[in-house]
Amino acid sequence: MKLTLTFIPTIMRGCSNMCSYCIVPFTRGFEKSRPVKSIENGVKEVTLLGQNVNSYCDADANATIVDGQQYLASGFVNVVKRKNSGIRFAELLQRLSSINSNVRIRFTSPHPKDFPDEVLDVIRNHPNICNSVHLPAQSGSNEVLRRMHRGYTVEAYMNLVEKIKDKIPGVTLTSDFISGFCGETDEDHEQSVQLIKNVQYSYCYTFVYSMRERTKAHRRYCDDVPMDVKKARSQQLQSEFRKGALALNKTFIGKTLTVLVEKESKRSSGFWMGRSDGNLKIIFPKGSVNCFDSSSSSSVHRRNSKIGDFVAVDITDASSEVLKGFATRIVPLSES
Repeated sequence: MKLTLTFIPTIMRGCSNMCSYCIVPFTRGFEKSRPVKSIENGVKEVTLLGQNVNSYCDADANATIVDGQQYLASGFVNVVKRKNSGIRFAELLQRLSSINSNVRIRFTSPHPKDFPDEVLDVIRNHPNICNSVHLPAQSGSNEVLRRMHRGYTVEAYMNLVEKIKDKIPGVTLTSDFISGFCGETDEDHEQSVQLIKNVQYSYCYTFVYSMRERTKAHRRYCDDVPMDVKKARSQQLQSEFRKGALALNKTFIGKTLTVLVEKESKRSSGFWMGRSDGNLKIIFPKGSVNCFDSSSSSSVHRRNSKIGDFVAVDITDASSEVLKGFATRIVPLSES
């Protein structure tokens, strides 16, 4: 039987943000969250999944977080009225992280507006919640963001970036960008390039805009950016992100990261591939490492690392996409 390392439950479906370019609210409906009790059962390693995962709200459950708290990041607005009661994302994260301190918790894909201080504090205070935050920007231009109906400005977004970096030491940020949205000018595009430079993401997903029927953009705007321009802009965003990612990854050389062994490296059967809690891809040789075993007569012994182990890896080299190093010991996640 194949070992399953991760459990990826969908905790909410649909979207209520009504971005002007997006068809999801029309195809999947407005947001509907899965009851919290059904998420708690059978948890191992978890990646919480949702179209706007941090908009989660189990309105039928009793919340321990006080009703009326600020549920939005400062400077962000809801474009659709939300419920202000029930179990929200911060409490869901807190509950799941407390089940087993040796289980890592990730989540995707969030909306920037749904990162109030409560969510950031839970991530900071629970070591088994990964220090990796996906923060889709979509554009670095306020005018494009307005037409996209995103509900924030670049200034509010950057304030949130700085708050996340301040509250969560060692956090890595990833993002989404759309190239060639309706009316995007060269200046708008350059503002997106500048935002990527300013944030220094560990990874960016870039998409060439494609008009979708039934969306606000389809009703009100013209898809007026030529396809060759869209593609060229997307490639430039990718190029800029890689420069920043390389500089970021080089800062990890000489440091030790806790890595979950996920699978054999595609390039060599003698190496493992795993990820850090910052979702950085790590490649390191297989082999024997130190292992602490409280049930053994000798508290420290050596054994070969295997899939499913959390191992301490000393980082020795970096590219824009992967880190390389050597595993030194197997560690319980709760002690890393």
